[in-house]
Amino acid sequence: MSATVWAVWTAMFGLFETWALINKRDGDTLSENTRRLFRTRTSKVGRAVFAVGWTGFSAWFLLHILTETM
Repeated sequence: MSATVWAVWTAMFGLFETWALINKRDGDTLSENTRRLFRTRTSKVGRAVFAVGWTGFSAWFLLHILTETM
């Protein structure tokens, strides 16, 4: 069941992101919304918070997948 839910979620994300890229409307993609959420274009603090968060998540996920712990 869990694998099915993740597969459906991934497929839906792929469809929504593809549609956002095709229609070329501003503010539709995950990247655009992430930039807006963290205010990366106007705030050094927002840039820093995103960078630290992304780096931390990436490091955790890498170790999580490779070591099957955490």
